[in-house]
Amino acid sequence: MLGNGVVGILSESTNKWERRVPLTPSHCARLLHGKTGVARIIVQPSTKRIHHDALYEDVGCEISEDLSECGFILGIKQPKLELEMILPDRAYAFFSHTHKAQRENMPLLDKVLAERATLFDYELITGDHGKRLLAFGKFAGLAGTIDFLCGLGQRYLNLGYSAPFLSVGKSYMYSSLASAKAAVISVGEEIATMGLPATICPLVIVFTGAGNVSKGGASPFDIPSQWVTAAIGAQPSVAVSQGAREIFRLLPHTFVEPSKLPELFEKVISLNSQGCNSSRENFKKSVSSIWLCFFKKKKVYGCVVTCQDMVEHKDPSESFDKADYYAHPNNYRPVFHERIAPYTSVLDELQGLVKKRSPLVGISDITCDIGFPILWRYSMPVYWNLSFFKMSRYITCTLKRACIVHTGALTSLYEYIPRMRNSDLE
Repeated sequence: MLGNGVVGILSESTNKWERRVPLTPSHCARLLHGKTGVARIIVQPSTKRIHHDALYEDVGCEISEDLSECGFILGIKQPKLELEMILPDRAYAFFSHTHKAQRENMPLLDKVLAERATLFDYELITGDHGKRLLAFGKFAGLAGTIDFLCGLGQRYLNLGYSAPFLSVGKSYMYSSLASAKAAVISVGEEIATMGLPATICPLVIVFTGAGNVSKGGASPFDIPSQWVTAAIGAQPSVAVSQGAREIFRLLPHTFVEPSKLPELFEKVISLNSQGCNSSRENFKKSVSSIWLCFFKKKKVYGCVVTCQDMVEHKDPSESFDKADYYAHPNNYRPVFHERIAPYTSVLDELQGLVKKRSPLVGISDITCDIGFPILWRYSMPVYWNLSFFKMSRYITCTLKRACIVHTGALTSLYEYIPRMRNSDLE
């Protein structure tokens, strides 16, 4: 039924807060009236969708729970299996999170195979050189950082501090990117005029997503916790990091080089060493009263960290080489803690943060896989353009690469998935 010209849009069932859509009403209008081969679009009704059902009806879409007439069905997240939304012999497109054999989504893959369906994954739509054609990475950075600032405000309140970030809502609460940015700008204005609580300053946010970090190299947790308030990890997408920094720049801020981070605390450490008890707890208490004198409460600090800040070659005669690091990560060792935080330990797990009472109050890991160091959802933006549909001459190749299952069988590019599943069980 793939070529019958009838497209379906799922109502999102995976997350209760899900308001996003794969196609906006304006997109549907262009598909229906632009000689694209799409004859009908059937939209499942939803009371939480960012665009109301009536807006879809206004452009010619049909509103119905029944998508059985659709040959191609679109969604954002994978549908719940108990809702029986995977119909036989249909084609689907959504973020399935199955191509890495993610255990929690293997029942979904099995269902697609059993129903002889076809599955396309947005995340896998790439050009001839492997570059993703759907540039949702930046939007993940934007949304993820907004969510993080919201959580940061709540975290500080839990620690006993009322910080301006409390007025930032979750990204799904905003009707547009502009309204979300306006909320962050308002927070920035409050910081600039009233300042942050003195004892949480300097507020340092480290961005670890400037590039790929190979397996065996440094992770976002190799950041020296004494000087980092928050870490935003955006591996492997540069676009995600760019989106995160776009939100950060809406706040009054200063970017510092990794090598300059110790200087933010230099005066405090110098004064404290003249007459302070040696215990860490007394040190914290003694310096808290003088932080206000040395740190500007009316800004936040940002630091972009790359591979060369995290590791060095084990051979002192060799300099850092990015290509060599990716090819031979075992030849390198973590050095971030040595170069920037000689007095602190390197934390590589969440439990360590709790046990050692680290000043690191938040980590935003904007990735997509459950079961890795931080659990976080990697998602698609609320609004999405039609650039993919405009590239008609590339559609055959790009969709072939993004097709995990075709008519009930794994395609050749993804025949490795059963092996990954089996190795995961061993």
